[in-house]
Amino acid sequence: MSPRELIVLGTASQVPTRHRNHNGYALRWDDETILFDPGEGTQRQMTLAGVTAHSLTRICVTHFHGDHSLGLSGVLQRISLDKVPHPVHAHYPASGERYFERLRYSTAYHETARIEPRPVADDGELTGGTAPFTLTAHRLSHPVDCFGYRLTEPDGVRMLPARLAEHGVTGPDVGRLQRDGRLRGVTLAEVSETRRGQRFAFVMDTRLCDGVYALAEGCDMLVIESTFLDADAALAHEYGHLTAAQAARVAADAGVRHLVLTHFSQRYTDPEAFTREARDAGYEGELTVAEDLMRVPVPPRRTT
Repeated sequence: MSPRELIVLGTASQVPTRHRNHNGYALRWDDETILFDPGEGTQRQMTLAGVTAHSLTRICVTHFHGDHSLGLSGVLQRISLDKVPHPVHAHYPASGERYFERLRYSTAYHETARIEPRPVADDGELTGGTAPFTLTAHRLSHPVDCFGYRLTEPDGVRMLPARLAEHGVTGPDVGRLQRDGRLRGVTLAEVSETRRGQRFAFVMDTRLCDGVYALAEGCDMLVIESTFLDADAALAHEYGHLTAAQAARVAADAGVRHLVLTHFSQRYTDPEAFTREARDAGYEGELTVAEDLMRVPVPPRRTT
């Protein structure tokens, strides 16, 4: 099984800098790779990070500001150039349909890939594909239509060896009990416990709103914009963004295990300032201030 990890392709807001490319994030989740918000230069960053077009199964665009979508043209054309054999589902705000189509056909090329548009019009579960997880969207608060995305793995079952032994269930009978739920008077509930499914959320350009909290609730990993520091909170609200302190308080309140801060304004040159602000705001979990080409493992499943 492939590892579950976030591959950071770019971390700059609005404009790239000498050290930060425009936005771009790839989430490897078993046999799926979801590309989030491909800003300008994403195709090159994918090459540097070892993310292939063939690995992509979904593309999720939060909104159609350029730093979140201008790389879409190159990525879609690369998918066709490489003759990716499987369909790639594309999720994006329905109100930006014309932008998606313009980016998809911005230049002449031989289209061979099966891109499956799945525009998002409202909160709720997204359709498309047969992935072993649920992908949902929640509306955010930004000057243009913007949606965040949440991946939820169904809860599973963890077998308890001591209880299996007590009931004399061994070998192939364990599999039969898992499939059928009952074996020779022993129920699955007697020899197992619930294994909580993992949860991941991606939150970009937004003010604080109900959608932010709904996306973050109980996540193993939350990737969230922190464009500004709290000294510039008024600017953040005016332009529809979060500060590092706001993002950290959301994560603390929502019980997030690993917080990944990203989408930084070029006005700030000290990444440690975001770490300090997040800690001062009360977040005590695992914290990453994202850098380009960083790989961040999704935390392993809880053991209890």
